[in-house]
Amino acid sequence: MSVTAQGATVWLTGLPSAGKTTIAYELAGRLREAGHRVEVLDGDEVREFLSAGLGFSREDRHTNVQRIGFVAELLASNGVKALVPVIAPYADSREAVRKRHDAAGTTYVEVHVATPVEVCSVRDVKGLYAKQASGEISGLTGVDDPYEAPETPDLRIESHRQTVQESAAALHALLTEKGLA
Repeated sequence: MSVTAQGATVWLTGLPSAGKTTIAYELAGRLREAGHRVEVLDGDEVREFLSAGLGFSREDRHTNVQRIGFVAELLASNGVKALVPVIAPYADSREAVRKRHDAAGTTYVEVHVATPVEVCSVRDVKGLYAKQASGEISGLTGVDDPYEAPETPDLRIESHRQTVQESAAALHALLTEKGLA
């Protein structure tokens, strides 16, 4: 099967427990089945290995996003579909990543996994909302730390209104429309 070797970065932004990583892995499976080279740059894994030592201040979050954006662009410029499920709460940080891609001539697709905080706090995959509510942690994105939702993402997914498979299918359709899948 002949597959386009064009890489791209697909950045899935949204609140903690919005479904970003689950959707990314579902999409990765679909793309791999079709013969694409795919890497998922999971925010938690990257923070552990590439951004160890960074905290959660605005400056540290910006640095983390820039590091991930650099790696994603490097992969994408070498024919890999880099799927990036990372909160990236600040619009200026995401814009800097987009500009890096634009300057390199590398495709960048922004996806907003727009799950309401009320739904995310019920899902609470990592127990962060419970820890924040009990006072164990502070600075939780979307609760007591800002999240700047994208105004004009390439795609907005409301994961609380559709299944993971439907969410991944919508994203796959967008990539197909753009000649990337």
